[in-house]
Amino acid sequence: MKIEFLGTGAGSPGKFRNVSSLALKLLDEINAVWLFDVGEGTQHQILRSTIRPRKIEKIFITHLHGDHIFGLPGLLSSRSFQGGNLPLDLYGPRGIKDFVNVSLKVSQSRLAYPINFHELNEGQEGLIFEDNKFSVYCAPLDHKIACFGYRVVEHDHPGELMVEKLKRLNIPSGPIYGELKSGKTVTLPDGRIVDGKEMIGPAQKGRIVTILGDTRKTENSVKLAKNADVLVHESTFAKGENKMAHNYYHSTNVQAAEIAKKAKVHQLLLNHISARYTGKMAGTLEKQAQSVFPNSKVVKDFDVFDVPFQKLKEQEGSL
Repeated sequence: MKIEFLGTGAGSPGKFRNVSSLALKLLDEINAVWLFDVGEGTQHQILRSTIRPRKIEKIFITHLHGDHIFGLPGLLSSRSFQGGNLPLDLYGPRGIKDFVNVSLKVSQSRLAYPINFHELNEGQEGLIFEDNKFSVYCAPLDHKIACFGYRVVEHDHPGELMVEKLKRLNIPSGPIYGELKSGKTVTLPDGRIVDGKEMIGPAQKGRIVTILGDTRKTENSVKLAKNADVLVHESTFAKGENKMAHNYYHSTNVQAAEIAKKAKVHQLLLNHISARYTGKMAGTLEKQAQSVFPNSKVVKDFDVFDVPFQKLKEQEGSL
């Protein structure tokens, strides 16, 4: 599981930051990519990455401001031309279906695949997707228009068969190992009875990634981010600009760090950076956030972050 930032800027494209979009790369898990927001120029950013549009299986839109959706019609069209013929699921606030359909109709664009629209009602929260690998939850944030945050929860991985323990017990390898791994009770040739459940190590806790749209500081951010491995939070304003952040329905870097601290996340990644903060000033944003939550980082376009599994001891300590 990796996160790749395709656009980390706020409002309009800049020389060094494109507008909002990030990819949750689940290639090892389900051989797919999920996008979160598709700002103008996202498909150009994708051309500079290793992402293949045909691998994009789901798109989650946080809200309908242009810097988060203006790249969507072009990306959807290009996906057709580049071998994408499987259905695509598109999640977002009510109105996203009209935006896409009108854009495609007016431009007389035809897709080689169907889009399954999942429109979220204002104020909606809870489970919006689940399969045997992942669950996705949403909750409303505090922005000028309906805006959502998303919590992606990977299901726990079954424990591994404790091969070394089996060897110490002189249990021969072969089909017996398969039966024990499935949790069956096996009678060995020498008459011993072995319970497979006792030969399987502890389950590996699944990872949690929380991706928020534009928002003021709100308790729903804490709820979505609780114990997350990674929290992606906007940082449009700097320390001391609380009033301006509130007036424009955004957050400061320090407010984001306070959310991360309260939610007990492992890592905070700050994006949606104003064009006012370039070079050393972006570094200052990061240091200010780190004074509240040390594991904070201001990201830039094309940064890629691996989301590691927690060690079992850390899991036990967090319960």
